Amino acid sequence: MIKSKKILAVIPARGGSKTIPRKNIKLIHGKPLVVWSILAAKNSKYLDKIIVSTDDKEIAKIAIKAGAEVLDRPKKYATDKATTISVLQHAIKEVPGYDAIVLLQPTSPLRTGKLIDKAVERFIKSKADTLATGYICKEYEWGTTNNIPRQKLKGWFYDDGNIYVQSAEHLKKGQWTGKKLEKMVIEKHYNFEIDDENDFYIVEQLMKRYL
Repeated sequence: MIKSKKILAVIPARGGSKTIPRKNIKLIHGKPLVVWSILAAKNSKYLDKIIVSTDDKEIAKIAIKAGAEVLDRPKKYATDKATTISVLQHAIKEVPGYDAIVLLQPTSPLRTGKLIDKAVERFIKSKADTLATGYICKEYEWGTTNNIPRQKLKGWFYDDGNIYVQSAEHLKKGQWTGKKLEKMVIEKHYNFEIDDENDFYIVEQLMKRYL
């Protein structure tokens, strides 16, 4: 496949975290959490540049040592109220010239370079505006399905936060998605995302098995 787009990988890793203090640099399976996303990005054959957007000096040092470039994130983009779009818009402004952005959140350390490449290839081949990884969710609010067997539920696509590939132009306009969406269903173990201590333990056990 001939890559037709210039692609920037952005790994957002702020210093603050309420559920797990210093989550992005907490050791998991022998390495700081943020490092796993950097290593996966480095193992991708399609990413032209890898940056870690952070407001934290310690995270910055770890990121540089792991082989990523660092973009200093202003404090206004590092609060609980800051949106991911605002972080990506800042990255696009400070690191211009890219057609597509691959968002790799540190909370999904099970991803691999091959999975990133698969997502990029699908994004380009499908000519999508936005691609997200995820799974078909068959969970509904209790009382809304009249006890229909799970096997008969159609389900709906849930984006798992693992990989997003997005048009830079849409992000510049403040649009999280474009008109043409590409939904990429991936293997179940990739779907786990770290939000709390229980997730941290579960994901670490999965990493021991799959990485």
